[in-house]
Amino acid sequence: MKILLHVCCGPCSIFPVQSLRSNDHEIQGFFFNPNIHPYKEFERRLDTLKTYAGQVNLPLEIDDRYLLEDFLLQAMSSENSRCEGCYEMRLTEAARKAKAIGSEAFTTTLLVSPYQNHEMIRAVGGKIGNQESIPFYYEDFRSGWQDGVKQSREREMYRQPYCGCIFSEKERYCKPKQKGTT
Repeated sequence: MKILLHVCCGPCSIFPVQSLRSNDHEIQGFFFNPNIHPYKEFERRLDTLKTYAGQVNLPLEIDDRYLLEDFLLQAMSSENSRCEGCYEMRLTEAARKAKAIGSEAFTTTLLVSPYQNHEMIRAVGGKIGNQESIPFYYEDFRSGWQDGVKQSREREMYRQPYCGCIFSEKERYCKPKQKGTT
């Protein structure tokens, strides 16, 4: 099957690419990640992905628009959570790109992370697939998370310490102070 793989970054793409190829799927990578903040982080993740894609012969389409304001509006106005709005924004573009290039389905490397909400990704992907008339291909790639981490370290790839958005950056680095401490 010809599958468009939405790619959030190089390290997270390692296992999904290997898994999909081992099942004889033809993969086209697609980078669209307006959630990544700050811009230097966006550039660094994209550069790392380009290098990796070249090393493993992954065809890659890049939408390098930095739509931070659009992402923030979507995340802040989502009925359920900011992550749901983020998934909707990125997977909608992935579904549209998949249709435009003649893919039979679309999926995302977000499904490799144990930190992402798989049930929400699956629901959002299915909803968007129905709206855009292209199937969302769900595969739980989490079993390959640790192997992907190992391989990315062996390749000396840049590994980011948060999902990419300003909200997760804050959660990662801005810990509330304990009472009684200065």
